[in-house]
Amino acid sequence: MSSAKLIQEKIEEKETVFMADYLEMENASLLFISEKKSKFGTLAVALPQTGKKIGPPISSALLGDKNVIVARLLAERLAEKLKKLALVSVFIETVDEREAGPVLIRLVDKTLAKRSG
Repeated sequence: MSSAKLIQEKIEEKETVFMADYLEMENASLLFISEKKSKFGTLAVALPQTGKKIGPPISSALLGDKNVIVARLLAERLAEKLKKLALVSVFIETVDEREAGPVLIRLVDKTLAKRSG
């Protein structure tokens, strides 16, 4: 029986610190991304396509409306990469979602790189 993995990572871009708290379980992954300090934000869920189905993961915003696009994008990316249910919370206070998107993708990649190493 394996236990859940918890990884914390951060990245600084343009004098702003973005934090990631990642929890991985056997059948799901949860990622909390926030600016400056850990906070809960807009929550999105994504399910990967399974079996013979082709296409991107199915996603939806569950709570919030401020960072819906980036939360869904990151949830879909996580679900596709890990082939399991992904829940992603994004709390961005001062940076525009379009500017933060590429930085958050790098943060997710940096966080996931710690999974195996």
